[in-house]
Amino acid sequence: MRFLIFLLWLLHFLPLPVLGRIGNAVGWLMYYAIPKRRKIALVNLRLCMPELGEAERVDIVKRHFMAYSRSILERSLIWWAPFERIHGLIEIVPKVPKAQLESGPTILFCPHFVCLDVAGVASRVVPLSSMYSPQKNKAFDDLLRNGRERYGPVRLFTRTDGIKPIIRALREGLPYFMLPDMDFGEKDATFVPFFGVPAATLTAMGRLAGATGAKVIPVVATFLPDYKGYRVEFYPAWEDFPGDDIIAATRRMNAFIEDRVREHPAEYFWTHKRFKTRPPGEPSFYD
Repeated sequence: MRFLIFLLWLLHFLPLPVLGRIGNAVGWLMYYAIPKRRKIALVNLRLCMPELGEAERVDIVKRHFMAYSRSILERSLIWWAPFERIHGLIEIVPKVPKAQLESGPTILFCPHFVCLDVAGVASRVVPLSSMYSPQKNKAFDDLLRNGRERYGPVRLFTRTDGIKPIIRALREGLPYFMLPDMDFGEKDATFVPFFGVPAATLTAMGRLAGATGAKVIPVVATFLPDYKGYRVEFYPAWEDFPGDDIIAATRRMNAFIEDRVREHPAEYFWTHKRFKTRPPGEPSFYD
């Protein structure tokens, strides 16, 4: 692992167009070398975009592997490149809502696009809090933690901490950087449509907003064309969220993600088993 980290460190010296092309080449190889993940991505695309032809879906999956590989290699920039270089590669639209982040409890809602770490960097104009998954390998765990902490104060929670520390941080005025669009099972989740398919979806964002009065500001990071860097878009804070119906609020979250995925279909995290948990009696899509 330390040797791989050393190789990543070396990559951060490369110009972004060179690094990006290496990432694309590695991703192209990954598409053929990891059939299990390729199958998961194709199953997800067949479920979510049945209107496309199979050749179109295969093309999206190939480009997804390339985008995902790029995002991994380009994290070397986030972890080691000078701040001036990193910020020079990020185009922020329209701007970081610093005043809103400082004006009361705030949830920064970041769906699982491959450049999500760049969204985290762009958001670090104030101290933040976020969820963190400890890694078994200490060297890699230290790398991930240092990569998140180098941009300023951050309070990291694990899933075992539960929701109370997050609520406390929000009430203290610490914005919470949240990625709630993965299948973690039926606990604290409800089945709502994702591209028309019932998907076990965490209700935590609506519950947190309801408990703390937090505003929800979506943020999405994507690649700029021609290896020029990254685009981070901050959307207007949602009005009337979560409202009186937590199920409707969770469906609203999924609908927002669907719209963004259609804009950048190759950059969403398709290799995750988004529909792994099924309603009672329904068979698995991935067998």
